[in-house]
Amino acid sequence: MSKITTIGLDLAKNVFQVHAIDETDGLVMRRPLRRGQVLAFFAGLSPCLIGMEACATAHYWARELRALGHEVRLMPPQYVKAYVKRNKNDAADAEAICEAVKRPSMHFVPVKTVEQQSALLMHRGRELLVRQRTMLANALRGHLAEYGLIAAQGLHKVAGLIAIVRDEQDARVPNVARQVLRVMAEQLGDLETRIAAVEAQIMAWHKSNPVSRRLVTIPSIGPIIATAIVATVADPSVFRSGREFAAWLGLVPRQNSTGGKARLGGISKRGDSYLRRLLVNGAHAVLLRSKAAKVDPWLLALRGRRPRLVVAVALANKTARIAWAIMSKQDTYRRTTAAA
Repeated sequence: MSKITTIGLDLAKNVFQVHAIDETDGLVMRRPLRRGQVLAFFAGLSPCLIGMEACATAHYWARELRALGHEVRLMPPQYVKAYVKRNKNDAADAEAICEAVKRPSMHFVPVKTVEQQSALLMHRGRELLVRQRTMLANALRGHLAEYGLIAAQGLHKVAGLIAIVRDEQDARVPNVARQVLRVMAEQLGDLETRIAAVEAQIMAWHKSNPVSRRLVTIPSIGPIIATAIVATVADPSVFRSGREFAAWLGLVPRQNSTGGKARLGGISKRGDSYLRRLLVNGAHAVLLRSKAAKVDPWLLALRGRRPRLVVAVALANKTARIAWAIMSKQDTYRRTTAAA
């Protein structure tokens, strides 16, 4: 059997697919593997190049296979899709991965460390809890609105509704309904406590990470955004510039250009939607609260000719480029005299 030089590995929950070729690109092996057979199979092979699609479990397998001496490269699934021939199945996917991993123009995803994945898990858990809190608050508002009890907008205004639910003397809420609403109110309070605990954990991780501490020197970036960027961007050097980093986040116009004529639309919204949302929210906070933003010539000129939402996205784009420069050069943010 010819020596295997490149392998395309299609990941799955239980059954994995292997497509192996030699140095002449000739097919050497095509076979499925059960989950328990994967490490034993690759341990018996000479070091080779292994390509995989970047997904939730890809970083774990990349670390394990690298420990066995193999070179592992992760690729965005949308870039591999173009190499799938005809119908889609596991064997065709593995063959496409094997072909894509050798392309010189292919973009690769850095393998995350266990620490980075753990930091991302804190953010994913916090996001889930915040979403559940919003669902409960909206449900509480809706149910009490059926009895004519309305509160102003904002999560902090829900406290008034909770006080009504807990007040046994308030006859505006029937006792039968009060029992169910009280369960929802208690669950809402429990979620607040759990979110605060996760945020304290994120803050502790932020204080222990020097890159995250440098990022918070940028206006509109706090510990939540800084830790999310550090945990998501394993290696800032994979981006050639801050502009490319902002494009990866989907903060640049979507193009539909042809015939030498440039056609630009709204932002592409590609890449990490969580990071993009955090940066845009941070930009909104700067525009509303920051005194420096009210005297910044660039922001003042942009506000004079563009809508507020467009200005916020432009500021988020600029913040992303500054963040990339700070991570790449290991420097801190220095505010300009005009902005100060």
